Amino acid sequence: MSSDEDWSIDSHRTEHESDEHWEIRRNFMETHKDRFSEDKLVCLARVFTNVELLGCRYPQTTMKLIAELSKDVASDFRKKRESKLKRTFVQASDAAQQKAKR
Repeated sequence: MSSDEDWSIDSHRTEHESDEHWEIRRNFMETHKDRFSEDKLVCLARVFTNVELLGCRYPQTTMKLIAELSKDVASDFRKKRESKLKRTFVQASDAAQQKAKR
């Protein structure tokens, strides 16, 4: 599938987007710019970052497509992420119990 490549990826960065999030979304769009139309690629890139960064889930066909498209793009990001601190979420009831036990 071919598309018009005469558009700027950088025009799609939002003002609230962190450098790290923009980098991964931008890499995704650069990798696939020649395969999809601008609108479709921008949408796929948002879905990709929602899945990768926020843990969102979509219909099976969408998840399969994103997994295929993100093979090369996400690997470097995941390696960098492994060395960073990870957030751990606990239920409020568990936190209250721990606080009461102190």
